[in-house]
Amino acid sequence: MATMFRYPVFPHLQDPCDPGLSLSAGRSVMAEPDYMDEDCDELIKPKKLINPVKTSRNHQDLHRELLMNQKRGLAPQNKPELQKVLEKRKRDQVLKQQKEEQEAHKKRSDLEIELMKRQQKLEQLELEQQKIEEEQENTPEFVKMKSNLRRTKQETDGEERTT
Repeated sequence: MATMFRYPVFPHLQDPCDPGLSLSAGRSVMAEPDYMDEDCDELIKPKKLINPVKTSRNHQDLHRELLMNQKRGLAPQNKPELQKVLEKRKRDQVLKQQKEEQEAHKKRSDLEIELMKRQQKLEQLELEQQKIEEEQENTPEFVKMKSNLRRTKQETDGEERTT
């Protein structure tokens, strides 16, 4: 009976790529993986999957830059990426605004300069009028009444002289 287990019990269950693999009592019931044998060309062998992140150009550039900085001894900054982007945008906005201001000063014609001067004079006059109005509002009531009386007296004196 011991000799019976040495030979395959079911010859039609043998693997054509692996003649040693059969359902015999000496071997385990679990089948060995087929891709381990490199003898059989009929089987499709699995290939290692390509990582799309590592093959991307941005990742390769970043990795190369990190390696260069490490060789130079430069440690990467500890700022988060979002903060870096926001700071860069802010710098760009400031530079753009300064450029626009410089171009605006350069392109002003004589007419624009005169208009600006007149506008500034008008603004100064408005400020002075506002100051005068504020002072009048802050003055006591009796001073206002006295000035009104003086005006009415001068108006009546002026009318008498003209007649």
